[in-house]
Amino acid sequence: MTADPSDVIVAFRREPLLLPWPADGNAGGLLQFDTGAQWREFVAGLGIDPRIPNIVRLKFDRAQRLYLFGWVDFGLIKTGELAALIALELALMDRYGGAIPKRKRSFATLLLHMVEAGGLTEDQVPMWVRCGGGGIGQLTGDSHPTLAERRNLLAHGDPFDGFPTSGLLELVRDLINFAYRGYIAEAAALGRPG
Repeated sequence: MTADPSDVIVAFRREPLLLPWPADGNAGGLLQFDTGAQWREFVAGLGIDPRIPNIVRLKFDRAQRLYLFGWVDFGLIKTGELAALIALELALMDRYGGAIPKRKRSFATLLLHMVEAGGLTEDQVPMWVRCGGGGIGQLTGDSHPTLAERRNLLAHGDPFDGFPTSGLLELVRDLINFAYRGYIAEAAALGRPG
């Protein structure tokens, strides 16, 4: 039996990992992970629905792996944020891209479309419900930085700079699951495991 390669990663760090992350009832929470195993379990628990198409799942899995490597090099969490936002953009293009004229299509317009035409509200985002926060303005452009602006800063700046954005991987997971909600329901009705 071969060892799980992530065992090497999680054993590397000697001190706890402190990370801003929404906690139950507290949008401004701070989580502490004392062991690599705790961190691995937390990151693994943020996966998207397994019935979502492989192309999106594989991109999101890459984001999770980069978060996991953040145990060794904290700056890799920022790179994981970029990977997560790329996975979200791909998901939105798949689900809503056909409804937006090509010349007007951008990550920002796809996010706005998910709210306006897709019917997304703050009470449909489990992370926001859990922590008592909200942030629909990050999608509509009413608050800054928007998710599209965050993606652009990470892609065109230095993705290793700055502190991680609180709860970004969880938020992206919730938004991808929302975008595919009809697809997931159809797969469940057809008996595909989830």
